[in-house]
Amino acid sequence: MLSYLNILSFPLTSLLVEILSELKLEKREPRSLSRVHLVESVPVGLYESSPPPRRSIADSWLRLLQRANSSVDIAAFYFTLRASDTDLGGSADAQGREVFQQLKQLHARGVKLQIAVNSPQKSIRDTGELAAAGAEVREVDLQVVTGGIVHTKLWVVDQKHLYVGSANMDWRSLTEVKEVGVSVEDCSCLAQDAFRIFGVYWSLGGVNHTSLPPYWPARLSALSSSQNPLRLKLNGVPARAYLSSSPPQISARGRADDLSSILSVIDDAHNFIYISVMDYLPLSQYTQPVRFWPAIDSALRAAACTRGVHVRLLVSCWEHSPGSMFTFLRSLLVLSSPPLSCHISVNVFTVPSTAEQKKIPYARVNHAKYMVTDRALYIGTSNWSENYFTQTAGVGLVVNQTGSAVGPGQQTLQSQAEDLFLRDWSSPYSSPLSVDDQHPCAQ
Repeated sequence: MLSYLNILSFPLTSLLVEILSELKLEKREPRSLSRVHLVESVPVGLYESSPPPRRSIADSWLRLLQRANSSVDIAAFYFTLRASDTDLGGSADAQGREVFQQLKQLHARGVKLQIAVNSPQKSIRDTGELAAAGAEVREVDLQVVTGGIVHTKLWVVDQKHLYVGSANMDWRSLTEVKEVGVSVEDCSCLAQDAFRIFGVYWSLGGVNHTSLPPYWPARLSALSSSQNPLRLKLNGVPARAYLSSSPPQISARGRADDLSSILSVIDDAHNFIYISVMDYLPLSQYTQPVRFWPAIDSALRAAACTRGVHVRLLVSCWEHSPGSMFTFLRSLLVLSSPPLSCHISVNVFTVPSTAEQKKIPYARVNHAKYMVTDRALYIGTSNWSENYFTQTAGVGLVVNQTGSAVGPGQQTLQSQAEDLFLRDWSSPYSSPLSVDDQHPCAQ
């Protein structure tokens, strides 16, 4: 730090710049212990014979709410934490209701709750009641500025803790849909960076929200990127981490583009790439005319066929699976045949349903969106088709602990994700896709 004599000789402006510069450098050093958990929602009836191997998403959300002292900021696609959109009774939405009640009590505890939610909402029951209890809610109509939606699922608590993952603010995401996320505690630098992404949504939900600003203010600029990741200790293990976002139009200065982050993780893989995603489609799903969008698909083909990387794709199989997805997946499988013999495998994951469970709309599916390689973990909020990266708001987290010393009882986030993927890949709910399967999920 600056000496006393140096301080005396510095103009005030230069002094502040120097101090801020040194603080920035200090921020690059490994942080004190931050806790990180790979969290999961396991649908009722799935993996009943074995105990849950990790903390549930519901428990992680409740823990973050219990730790909140000053602020909770949530970016969400929609809010249906109570089963008001179904005829189900009983305790089907018990976990969602508990989360809702904790959110509702924040104002009375002196904790500020801000919610940035996609507009228009199909149901305003939850957000309306939370607003009446003191929350500030802003609806973000991204359709008018980018042609997309807010598909993000992001929590920031006290600008010190955060959650990012596939789970919507929906009771189904806690008990009836398979979800994967990351909960990070006591990591202010990463949480503050996440808060800056939230700040973009908050700005877009303000009074003048019909167009993008000419530039994003410096207070929303990224604190991390693929070129300058944050250097942390996660569960005691050194890590490099950064947050990415989509679409590029709403990414503030320095923010890594979500698609570029995915491609970077694929290109950096040496031995394996394991992907679990609901939809994998090298097309524009929601715009006309349909566009071919080979960015991720080409990167995976190159990894498997030119670098010898083992690629495994685990995709969801349910009534809403697009039939064209399986045509593209079969074209990947063809590459595994001689003479190319590329290392590509594709499995479909089906969540079984009882007659009663089948009555629940948009449930009983593997909704996870993550990729783990021998080098890094990427966990995001977007399905893998074009519109999610060019028009729709999403967030990704990249964590690299490769080469870090791992002590007794410690485990990297990458190895946790690898274990989760391999459990699902080899489970009875997963089956290999055949090149002859026209639509394995047809009802």
